[in-house]
Formats: sequence, structure tokens, C-alpha cells
Amino acid sequence: MATLKIQNTLGNTKEEFIPVDSSHVRIYACGPTVYDYAHIGNARMAVVNDLLVRLLRRLYSKVTYVSNITDIDDKIIEAAQNAEAPFQELTRKFEKIYNEDMSALGVFLPDVQPRATEYIGDMIGLTKKLIETEYAYEKDGHVLFHVPSFKKYGCLSKRDREEQILGSRVEVAPYKKDPTDFVLWKPSPDPLPGWDSPWGFGRPGWHLECSTMSEKTLGLPFDIHSGGMDLTFPHHENEIAQSCGAHNKADDPRYFAKYWFHNGFVIVDGEKMSKSIGNIKLVHDLINNYHGEVLRLTLLSAHYRQPLNWTVNSINQNNAMLERLYRGVKELNKIEASSKGYDVPDSIMEALCDDLNTPKALAELNLLANSISDASADEKKKIKGKILATGKLIGILQEDPDKWLGYGYSESLDSKTIENLIKKRNEARRDKNFVLADSIRDELKNKKIEIEDTKDGTIWRSIE
Repeated sequence: MATLKIQNTLGNTKEEFIPVDSSHVRIYACGPTVYDYAHIGNARMAVVNDLLVRLLRRLYSKVTYVSNITDIDDKIIEAAQNAEAPFQELTRKFEKIYNEDMSALGVFLPDVQPRATEYIGDMIGLTKKLIETEYAYEKDGHVLFHVPSFKKYGCLSKRDREEQILGSRVEVAPYKKDPTDFVLWKPSPDPLPGWDSPWGFGRPGWHLECSTMSEKTLGLPFDIHSGGMDLTFPHHENEIAQSCGAHNKADDPRYFAKYWFHNGFVIVDGEKMSKSIGNIKLVHDLINNYHGEVLRLTLLSAHYRQPLNWTVNSINQNNAMLERLYRGVKELNKIEASSKGYDVPDSIMEALCDDLNTPKALAELNLLANSISDASADEKKKIKGKILATGKLIGILQEDPDKWLGYGYSESLDSKTIENLIKKRNEARRDKNFVLADSIRDELKNKKIEIEDTKDGTIWRSIE
């Protein structure tokens, strides 16, 4: 079995992955806050984690993947008020859209997709524990985690106290003992949504939600906690403090999660995505213009920890790569894959097991496809098996090659009409009426239909 190594943000070193329990690997990813459409940065986390889980399932007999839905927070409440709709209606709508959009990118649903609002009682219980262990305090209806009490705070992000204050993203309110203290529970005045608690009617803080849901769905400690790099501080730092503090494991941050796996940012045409610039790329829009496999491959084309520059050129490059790969698979259409060859090549497994090195894995896949033309019949059987197995693992090459390449498929023109025109052209060629034959070819080309004369006859494909 190949040895998986991942870059562990906790310690910032590449480590061999050794599960807490090799008979059951457990992974948690911070999922979407569902009040709007997901952008391509959100999709990068989903696609990268989908590949990681696929890889883990090749290496281990049982893997449980949990990725939550945040369905209550300030942004959701504001969006619901603006829409003049109940917040539950808004969140269910965008949860459904999110899952459908990610499915278009080949992302499988998590094994468990908990909603924050389904765990409110557990969040209250965790908050009580933190008060009992003296890591949290109540003031003016708020319950706050007292950051200076947790000596390992900063172990994940490596931020010192001054950086923690600057980056905490929260106001210095009068009820705080320290500027870095963060909210576990806060009042929710009428008519805002909330729940009864020992500290009054209120709602949970965002950080508390993931600590609770990960523990309740996976138990502690679990193997991998993942998310976007922007969540390292303060969100993931706060999760460690909450979960370890509640269980009196303040000296052992790995008691919560053993490995931390963070993907890099997506920028657009060299600039950070921003509403003010107007360059936010929504998956819901992109899938109307590009096939999901093209978008997925583009998201995997750079190493997951590196920034990904999202450009039309990069999308086109990956579309061209997929077309080459599908042409290779089509060339092998009449060849039955060898059972001996039907597995991911060692070179590709080694690349993916080396901290999910997708650029290297894709380069190896291209080399494999390039070897088709010079291969013997027996070699082609093995090559086909290896390409199909690799495609299944990476989440590409899942379409029929003819359909992908447009052979025999047209959305705008009836296939019978095309076949009749081809028949007339072939008759004109037999009669040596090349002017008519060429005019029919041109007519088809104007209709976005390309024809190819092969030894087995004339075939056509859509070039729309």
C-alpha cells in the first residue's frame, strides 16, 4: 500500500499519515454558509477534499467524511431579512443549490452533512463544559472564550498575541475581559431567530458550531480537519481552543484533530476575488458555460496549497487537455481493458500520495495517454485500464468519449438531417462532383458539424 504524506498545518511539516484507527479513517471539512451562491473558491475546497477522500478510500477500508452546513449566522439573518423570508427557507434553498452545483463538478455528497441548527443543544452543552473548566465566562447575556487562559492558543496559525488581536476580526466590546476573547453564545433580540439557553434567548457563535458538529459526528480525536487557508485563523484556531479546553486537553492540540489540511486561495486574473472589483466567479454561472469536468480539472491543475489563478486561458487549457484525453480513450473504444491493467499506475498513486501532488499526477496521465499511438494491442489493453482507473479516482473521463467529443451528437441539428447531407456528399464524391461535395461539407461546417472520412466511413461531430 502506498504511503500517504500530507502537509500538516499543525507544525507546518509534511508528515506520514498514520490514522488514529486504521480500520476507520475520519475527516471533517468546514462546509458552506448557505445564504448565497458558492463561488469558485468555495468549490476548490470541495473538489480538493473530494479527491482526498477518494484517495483515502483506495488506501483504507472505511472512511467517514463529514462536511457541515452553516445554516445560522449573522450573514444568513441579514440575507433572510433582505429577502423577507424565513431564514430556514433561505438556507434550504441555497443548501440544495450548493449540493447540485458541487455535484456538477463531480463532488460526491459527504457521508454526513450536519446542519448547525440541528445541534444547538449540543452547542449549549459544550459551552457549559467550557464554563466549568474555566476557559469561558458569561457577561451581559454573552458567553465568551477567554483566550489568555488557553496557553497553546496560536499553535496552528503561529500568530503571536499582537497578530491575534489584529486578526481576530471581532470588536472589542465592553463585556470582554480581553480583546482576543471570542463569542460562544450571544443574545438574539426579538424578532431575530434564537434558542433558549441558561444565559437567555440567543444563538451560537460560528466557531462553536464546527467544534460541536465534528465531535458529535466523528468523536475525538479524529484524523483530518480541512478547509480553506483563510479559516486557519481565527476559525480553526478557535476550534482547537474550544474542543481541547472543554476536555481538559489544553496541552495536546492533537486531541481534537491529528492533521490539519488547508487549501490555498483562488484569485481571478491575478486579483483577489472581491464584490467591489466585481470579479467573483460563481459556480452556478460557470457550469452554464463549461462542463463540470473542465472546471474540476482546472481546480486540480495547481497544487492544492498554492494559489490558483483562475483565468479563461487556464479553463481553455484544461478543456483542451480533456479533449486530448477523451480522444485517447476514443481510440481505445474497440479495445477491451485488461483486468491486469485496470488500476491506477504506481507513478500516479505516488504523486497523489505525496501531499496530493495533482500537477505531477496529471503530467503522468498525459504521458500515459501519449503512449497509446505507439503501443501494441496488448499494451493498449493495459493502458486503457490504467487511464479509466485514474479517471475514476481523479473524477474525470466519466463521460462517453463520443458524446464528449461531439461524435454523433448535436444539440441544434437533427442527426437524421446530418446523415442525409453526408449521404448526398458521398454520392457527389462517387460521381466526381467535388464542387457539390465541398459545398455540402461547408454547409455542415456552417451548422457547426465537422465531418471526417475514415477507413470505416464518414463520421461527424458537433463543434458547438
